Formats: sequence, structure tokens, C-alpha cells
Amino acid sequence: MSFQNENQKNTKFSNFDLLAQSIVEGFISGMHKSPFHGFSAEFAEHKMYNNGDSTRHIDWKLFAKTDKLYTKRFDEETNMRCHIILDLSSSMYYPCRKEHLDLEYNKVEFSALASAALLQILKKQRDAAGLSLYAKDYQFYAPEKGNERHFHMLFSKLQATTTTIPKQSTTKTYEVLHQIAEQMHRRSMLILFTDMFQSEMESKQLFEALRHLKYNKHELILFHVFDKKTEYDFDFSNTPKRFVDVETGASVDVFPKSVQESYTKALANYFNELKLKCDQYKINYVPADVREGFDKIMMTFFEKRHKFL
Repeated sequence: MSFQNENQKNTKFSNFDLLAQSIVEGFISGMHKSPFHGFSAEFAEHKMYNNGDSTRHIDWKLFAKTDKLYTKRFDEETNMRCHIILDLSSSMYYPCRKEHLDLEYNKVEFSALASAALLQILKKQRDAAGLSLYAKDYQFYAPEKGNERHFHMLFSKLQATTTTIPKQSTTKTYEVLHQIAEQMHRRSMLILFTDMFQSEMESKQLFEALRHLKYNKHELILFHVFDKKTEYDFDFSNTPKRFVDVETGASVDVFPKSVQESYTKALANYFNELKLKCDQYKINYVPADVREGFDKIMMTFFEKRHKFL
């Protein structure tokens, strides 16, 4: 469970924004029939015509094909503000890909790439995007803007997270969320990528911070990022292993199979409690396995954006 060698060059993410763009294009091309029409340069999407709507934007070509009236919603009608929040605590740099050769991305790489893919969509939609990065302290904050230079800066910040060697540190996500709540005064969509490693008391404080954001009318998506194979299923060979807490340095020696059943049961209960708590506060909770790819991230975003506007 060690980190990558500091001198090892990571060329995988050298074309970071292009890699993110390929994720978006792969998702869009894989959708056989999408209800979302946000990638046209002419207009943002169609909506059903209702009595009283202006007839000026009726799509008559579509009427000829479907015998139904639709109007075009233009970009100025569908612009929104989105702020992405990324946890850079030590635990987010797990698993080490040198030790898990079947793994394509660790948690922070997965989250950074997913964030970059969402930024590609936001840029295309002419939405305003912002970014927050935090570990033990608030490391970076950029308010929501929509210009090309701003997006380029956000891509660079995200790319840098994939090559950073983290320091051993704990996090206080709730403190960062309270700060963001105080800084953001306009209704926005907030997207949080975190692995939710925290104590019971910190979990309670986290949901208080999330309630603070909900009170300010923000729409929240919580992507709970984890490696299902090792962190949820506890799938390790049954040889003695030393497990080290990358945030505190504490360690324990154990035969994995001897604790697997009790561990997975406890973790399943924890995941279920998180979902129930998020449902209670109307927070969109999405478990995101780093081995499953990005389709769940993309689909969740499209669905929420469609409802947000």
C-alpha cells in the first residue's frame, strides 16, 4: 500500500485534457438513444411545446418527422454553474498501481479524470465551472467562470493531482464544505469526489456541512470513490499482510481471509447508512468503483443537469 516512487515519471496523463475528451466522446458514442441533446452548437436541447410558449422557436423539421411540437432551448436558457470538489487526502492515492497491476487508476487519478471529463462537457455547454482541492487544508479554490483560459487552468490543476506525491495527512472535509458554502452565493450544482474515510464524529460533521450547502439551495452529487476489489470485497491472498493507514501511519498484521467476512459485513452496513443519510437530506449519493470506468459518472451528471435547469 505504498505510493509511487517520487522519481517515477507518469506519462500516462501527459495529454490529460485529450484523455478526458476521449472519455466524453466514448460515452456519447456509446449511447444508442440519448434523451440529452446538449452538444449542438446551435441550441442546447429540445423541450415539449406547452400552451402559452412562444412559437418562435418551434422546430418545424422535427414536427414533420414526429408530428409533435418541440421548441429549442438555447444556451442562454440552459447555462448553469457547477463547482467540483476533490479530496486529495492520502487515502485517495490508494491503491498503488505498482502493487495492483490489474488496476488502471487509483482513486485520485480516477476522480481527477472524471472531473476533467465533466469540465469538458461544461465547457461545451458554455456553463461556468469552479474547482476546489483539499487535503488536510484547503489547497485550491477557483470560482465559477466560463472562459477558455479558466478551463485550461482547471485542467492543469487536475492533471497536477495525478503526479503529486501526497504527504501523510488526515482530512476534515466538513470544514472545506462550510467554507465553500460561505463563498458561494448563487445556486449551483456541487460535485464532491471523496472516499468517505472518516470517523463517526467526522461523518456527522460532514452531513451538517452538506446540510449547510442544501440550505443554500445548491444541488449536491456525492461520488463515493473506492476500489471495490480490495476496499469493499477485501479480496487479498491469504498470506500474512501488514495493512497501513496511509493517513495516520497506524498498522495491523492480519491474515485477510480471517477477517474478510466481518469486514465486508461492516462495510456494507456503512455504505447503506451513507445512502440512507444522503436520501434523508436529498443528496444524490453515487458509489463509484474505480475499476468500473466513467459511464456512471457521466450518466449521473447528464441526468442531474437535465433536472437542474
